[in-house]
Amino acid sequence: MRPLPPVLLALLLAAMPAAQALAQVRPATAVDSRGESVRVEGRVVLVEPDIELFLVTAGGLTEPRREWTEAARKHYASAVRGELASAKTPQAPDFDIPDGLSPDSRMGQVIRLNEAVALSISQFLTPGGALATKRDPQTGKPRLDWSLGPGVEELRTATGADYALFTYVRDSYASGGRTALRVFGFIAGAALGTGLDIGGGAQIGVATLVDLRTGRVVWFNQLARQSGDLREADDAEKTVNLLLKDLPL
Repeated sequence: MRPLPPVLLALLLAAMPAAQALAQVRPATAVDSRGESVRVEGRVVLVEPDIELFLVTAGGLTEPRREWTEAARKHYASAVRGELASAKTPQAPDFDIPDGLSPDSRMGQVIRLNEAVALSISQFLTPGGALATKRDPQTGKPRLDWSLGPGVEELRTATGADYALFTYVRDSYASGGRTALRVFGFIAGAALGTGLDIGGGAQIGVATLVDLRTGRVVWFNQLARQSGDLREADDAEKTVNLLLKDLPL
């Protein structure tokens, strides 16, 4: 199993409070020189999604589940292709990241850079945390204004696509013991007149769409919720609908 990317670790810690309620999403789209939202014009490639599924034990520890993860990656990719097809968006064949890809290779650097940029967007694309250089000069509101630079040409050459869709998801499910403890917590909390939730599973994800001709991030979204299930095809489609919300197709 690959180490948890810094972007996902940070998102997990930041989004857990939000996941206690209903699904939380934060879609954002870049604007053109006229101030209008950009639209996808060209072929989109789905970069191999970085997805890991875990079981949350009664003690709160997370245990990776390979069979769940393999099913999730298959269902997620299929749902994304279906979403793009329904919008009649041209697609390039999915790009699988080579096994053993060196992080110091040009392609490895592009993958790592996208993780870092996604983390930066998550941190600063909020009204209270936006950098002065990332605000609309007219409205003062945060704007999506990040780029991966010209190095993305490496990915364009490898795929023949004009845009790359990157995805990071961590999905966890409570074990029977964890669920029982959580129910007990609810009951005990009600008896004490206070809320007591030790937490169960959660679904945390982030996606970016990068223009491979310019390196610009043209769309971003972050998802956090305490439900969802990527292990089944139908439920994976629901996750994709949320994570790809407002994708400018």
